[in-house]
Amino acid sequence: MRILTLGDVTDPRAIDYLAAHLWAFRKDKKIDFTVLNAENAGFIVGPSPEDAVRLLDAGADVLTGGNHTLQKKSLHAMLDSDARLLRPANYPAEVPGVGYTILPANGYRMLVMNAIGRVEMEPMDCPFRAVDRILAREEGNYDFSILDFHAEATGEKVGMGRYLDGRVSIVFGTHTHVPTADEQILPHGTGYITDVGMCGIREGVLGISAETILQRFLTRLPERHQPADGEVRAQGAIFTLDEGSGRVTAVERVTF
Repeated sequence: MRILTLGDVTDPRAIDYLAAHLWAFRKDKKIDFTVLNAENAGFIVGPSPEDAVRLLDAGADVLTGGNHTLQKKSLHAMLDSDARLLRPANYPAEVPGVGYTILPANGYRMLVMNAIGRVEMEPMDCPFRAVDRILAREEGNYDFSILDFHAEATGEKVGMGRYLDGRVSIVFGTHTHVPTADEQILPHGTGYITDVGMCGIREGVLGISAETILQRFLTRLPERHQPADGEVRAQGAIFTLDEGSGRVTAVERVTF
C-alpha cells in the first residue's frame, strides 16, 4: 500500500493547484490513500467548508489540521459532521470536531490521527498521552495507523516518532512548512519524517511575501501578512506499507 502525506496548504491558490494536479499525481505514483494538512488553506486561517470540499474532491482522503483550523467558525459544523476532516486530538474536548478517524483503504481499516505539539505552541493537553488514549480506545478496530503531528519543535516531533515506533505505521510532521531530509524507517518499522513541507507558493517566506516578513524582522513593527506571488508546488512524502507485516518498507520525499 502506498500512502501520500502532504504538508500544510498555505494559500487558496494551492487549492486550485491540487484540484488540477493531485489526482494525476496519485495515478502516476499508484497512491492508495492520501492525508493532507489543510490548516492554513484560507491563508493564515483554516479552510472554509467550500475549501475543504474542494480538497477532498481533489484527491485527499483525510484533511488534518493544526493551530489555525478552528479559526473559521463556518467550518465548525463540518468538523462535527464529516469524518474526513480532523482537528488535533489534544484540543479541549468541548471544541468542535474530533482528532481521529477510521476509514477504508484497499479493504483495510486506516486509523488517521492528528495531534498538536506543545513546545513553542499554545498550551494543550499532552499529545503523547492523547495518542495513547486513541490507540487504547480503538484497539482491534483498525489495521494500520497514521499520525500527523503538527508541531514547531523538531525535537518534540522526533520524540513522538520514537515514542510510537512499532505502535503506529506512519508518523509525519507538519507546521513548519519546510521539508526535512530525515525520512526514515525507525527500528521497529514505523515510517517517519519530521516535516513534509507545504503546498503553496515557493517564493516568499513560508508562503508569505518576503517584503512583509522582512519589514517585521527589521522594524519589529506589526505588519499585515500578504501572500507571496510565484509558482505553486506541493510537497510531501510517500510511505510504502507492507500489508502483511504492517511495517513501512520505504519513505520517499516528493515535490510536484
